[in-house]
Amino acid sequence: MTSFRMKRPLFSGLAALAVSVTTSSAWADPQDYQFQLVQTEVKVGDGAIVAVRLIDKKSGKAVPDAVIFAKRIDMAPDGMEMMASPIEQVSSTEPGVYRFKTKLSMEGGWRLSLGAKVQGETGTVEDKLVLKAVP
Repeated sequence: MTSFRMKRPLFSGLAALAVSVTTSSAWADPQDYQFQLVQTEVKVGDGAIVAVRLIDKKSGKAVPDAVIFAKRIDMAPDGMEMMASPIEQVSSTEPGVYRFKTKLSMEGGWRLSLGAKVQGETGTVEDKLVLKAVP
């Protein structure tokens, strides 16, 4: 009987610890973040710069040091999803602002799709933004 009485509080304590670790590690959700275009209109041409800001929706603050691992730009808003352009991330001097260099070959609607990891968070932040290429 003694060993059963000792194991029961130990098991209860371990179960409580497991629950607290599980709930405390989930501080934020990927839906707590969103990308926003710095400018909704960008000039047509090779070397066009598209800038976005990653925002923590709970605090309203910009989120620096995210790792952008997926990026695509295409003309899906104008019904031409297959018309995609190469895109590369370039440096930014403003924390929480991420800049991309691309070729906007024609006027119209362009969709920027991004996937990112926020430091210290689990899950992936994904967003699709629509901008307009202008002359």
